[in-house]
Amino acid sequence: MELRDLPSVDELVRGVDDPLAVDAARSVIARARQEIRAGVEPGDLAARLTRELEAARRPSLRRVLNATGVIVHTNLGRAPLAEEAIARVHDVARGYSNLELDLEDGARGSRQDHLASLVRRLTGAEASLVVNNNAAAVLLALAALAEGREVIVSRGELVEIGDGFRIPDVLARSGARLVEVGTTNRTRAADYERAIGPDTALVLRVHQSNFRLVGFTELPRLEQVAAVAHAHELPLVDDLGSGALGDLPGEPSARESLAAGADLVCFSGDKLLGGPQAGIVGGRADLVERLRRHPLQRALRVDKLTLAALEGTLLLHLDAPGRIPVLRMLAEDAPAVRARAERLAALTGGTVEETVARVGGGALPLSELPSFACALDQSLAAPLRAGEPPVIGIVRDGKLLLDCRTLADDQLDEVAAAVRACR
Repeated sequence: MELRDLPSVDELVRGVDDPLAVDAARSVIARARQEIRAGVEPGDLAARLTRELEAARRPSLRRVLNATGVIVHTNLGRAPLAEEAIARVHDVARGYSNLELDLEDGARGSRQDHLASLVRRLTGAEASLVVNNNAAAVLLALAALAEGREVIVSRGELVEIGDGFRIPDVLARSGARLVEVGTTNRTRAADYERAIGPDTALVLRVHQSNFRLVGFTELPRLEQVAAVAHAHELPLVDDLGSGALGDLPGEPSARESLAAGADLVCFSGDKLLGGPQAGIVGGRADLVERLRRHPLQRALRVDKLTLAALEGTLLLHLDAPGRIPVLRMLAEDAPAVRARAERLAALTGGTVEETVARVGGGALPLSELPSFACALDQSLAAPLRAGEPPVIGIVRDGKLLLDCRTLADDQLDEVAAAVRACR
């Protein structure tokens, strides 16, 4: 084909009843023109127009099958929701709700009231508040309690939380002034004591969720930091990060932190808690009320769908934590994972390989979970990503590994069908 053989836009869209057809035809012809100049045959332009229109209407945010072995995978949306949480979202989303209405007296209510009793039961917090992520929770706490004043924090806790965002940069936006104490590897309670002055507003502890320091290290226990803060009548804010509510070795829970003396705790909703993206603040009622009344709270508040998903997840933490997908994947025995890998290998003609899964999401960075994967030829990685639904695995040593710790039993047939479609 030569340039003069290209159809006009009108010719290409003739007979196509689609409001997007003209723009799509312009794109198809423009690319075909570039290909002809490069000496490449552009092929069937009508078929390309059809594919262009299909792509224009395909949702950008799509469901994928996670075969990476990373349970809380940030790039894949972190925690998958439990069926009960999804049902709560569906119920609230399909009509109106009592988001800010007190059904008992008919007066205006607060969206923050819906989860207060659940958070209190699960953490022991006097009061709580939910915003759109944990960084926002910490930002709001510092803005409400320490704007224009000093916040004491250990130098070894000033972490980068991903995508180039660093805790000091995020927290500086609160208007507070960070005062670093100790060294990268060693901080003592006395370091906090020496740094406290007349302009100190609070003491901040940041859990080292996405890294660990080993070797010649020292950090004071939370009880020791709390004793220093309370001796000077200062609140202690504990940024827990990952949001563990149960017993997970290496991850402090909100209940443990509050019992150890923290006045406020902040943690994520979509990591180890296993719910939607959210930041939860819990602790002393007077401090939570100051956060609630701060102007930033309105800018950072969550919507009804997030609250519904979070309520469904928190209810499971009370009654059936094993039904929360993240917790189920963390706790599953290796033999069960192996059995799933063997079944997938039989369906796809692959082989079973022992591997290691990880928690992900900046939680438990040293934790390695024994796992098993179905190994296939690495050439399948790209077409599986492009399939429907996309299947995301790990390419290692010339093989595509589909780790079965992050695949559910009812997803294996779907994965196998995707593999067959790519061959």
